[in-house]
Amino acid sequence: MQDLSLEQGWLDVSASATLFEQCHAGIAWHTHRIRMFGKWVDSPRLSCWIGDPDARYRYSGTTLEPHLWPGALLPLRARLRQELGIDFNSVLANLYRDGRDAMGWHSDDEPELGPEPVIASISLGAARRFVLRRRDDPAVRCEFVLEPGSLLVMRGRSQRDWQHALPRTARPVGPRINLTFRQVVARPDRA
Repeated sequence: MQDLSLEQGWLDVSASATLFEQCHAGIAWHTHRIRMFGKWVDSPRLSCWIGDPDARYRYSGTTLEPHLWPGALLPLRARLRQELGIDFNSVLANLYRDGRDAMGWHSDDEPELGPEPVIASISLGAARRFVLRRRDDPAVRCEFVLEPGSLLVMRGRSQRDWQHALPRTARPVGPRINLTFRQVVARPDRA
């Protein structure tokens, strides 16, 4: 898949473990309510929307106001800017407490992210399986194991052409934190 790159070991083992502990203890985790199939339900993970003051994000019927950037994430933001050339103004932090926490098939294609968003996803904690499927042919799939310290970058047409998911697992698995850096763009109708 040309619009996706995965770099295992983007953060070394020590840095990844330290950042996991800092995020686990220092982020204001909560359960978002999302609209699915016409009903309001609890999201199947804990999350926190973090970003610059104007980085409001509308997702599944809810507008998320950004929390301030914790100091632990600022070096990541700077490194991603240097390596990818993108000034990410927000990050969705997700905490998957165990294998029961998951995220179903979706694309990060909200209008606030622009027509071809770049999503830089850093994994911390337990390794988990990440799956993708083509929107026009769901039988076409690929999957990866996202190890702690890995960086997955989705860009170009990836959000238009593919859906992705983090499936539940029955095997014992520890907590995982996923940091998905994004660039929210201003929309004239939401100013």
